[in-house]
Amino acid sequence: MSDVTLRKLVKRYGEVEVIHGVDLDISDGEFVVFVGPSGCGKSTLLRMIAGLEATSAGEIRIGDQDVTRADPADRGVAMVFQTYALYPHMTVEENMGFGLKMTGHKSAEIKEKVREASRILKLDDYLKRKPKALSGGQRQRVAIGRAIVRGPEVFLFDEPLSNLDAELRVDMRVEIARLHKEIGATMIYVTHDQVEAMTLADKIVVLRGGNIEQAGAPMDLYRDPDNRFVAGFIGSPAMNFVSGSAAAEGVLAPGLGAQTLRVPARLPEAGTEVTVGVRPQHLALAEGDSHLVDLVERLGGVSYAYLVAATGDRLVVELREDDPAPRPNSRVGLEVDAARVMLFDAATERRLR
Repeated sequence: MSDVTLRKLVKRYGEVEVIHGVDLDISDGEFVVFVGPSGCGKSTLLRMIAGLEATSAGEIRIGDQDVTRADPADRGVAMVFQTYALYPHMTVEENMGFGLKMTGHKSAEIKEKVREASRILKLDDYLKRKPKALSGGQRQRVAIGRAIVRGPEVFLFDEPLSNLDAELRVDMRVEIARLHKEIGATMIYVTHDQVEAMTLADKIVVLRGGNIEQAGAPMDLYRDPDNRFVAGFIGSPAMNFVSGSAAAEGVLAPGLGAQTLRVPARLPEAGTEVTVGVRPQHLALAEGDSHLVDLVERLGGVSYAYLVAATGDRLVVELREDDPAPRPNSRVGLEVDAARVMLFDAATERRLR
């Protein structure tokens, strides 16, 4: 079994605590993505699992083994880093097999493991090349192959696609998803890119300030976030947020127009300040002059209109391919799908359900 269990995990640097008692269960064969803004602790948490950072308090278990104080080599993990870290004087085949060679494996066994990894990663035609003759995506595949040949219980990925251009990032996302499907290993992946998280993960763990804000299936976090931070972080473009107040029969949100919104949430006492959240696809342009069109971003099948309300709130509205796009500096009205609106406590940022 290669499930991973974290209990009350803490990391301190001197008097500064950066990971605050994290609890997390990762099932055997699950693809889990740690996501969050820079400095949230996601890479530190990954390095603690790998054994590259000492644990200040708490417990890490891989399978039925407590590895909290174990050396990295004894944890049954393999890590793929942001930089490829390939030996330039070695061929692809030699790079992939080097770790096994250093641990005393026989030549025939190394060749067999490298051959199987190259088949999975479609590197058969490049085994005799050196890294300088490869593209960035091919080099990253070699780095992943180097991890595969070790046969680890758990794969750890630390922002492995951040050095690639946009097109290669898409290609490599597909490659990593296919790899997980083929070998079925437990994988823990760190990224700041929520699109990578949504497309790769079985489970997303959203971190902020060394704490887990929410963990769950990608669409569960998208449709049912626990707080404003998760709602704003998951989804692209981000959710629109405006200030509002509870009324007797709904919510007043001047930034969304003059209407009272009858929302599917438990309303606090009338007059209570709330934050109103609505995704760009749940807004539509209408006749009127309540909002100024600041910019229209045309992306082909979908476009985004950036609006400014009289309150100063800035909003993004999604337009489909056949929707007429407004002119910049023109004025428009706004329709809101009130059934899809979310409410958050203005003080605590917790979701009101």
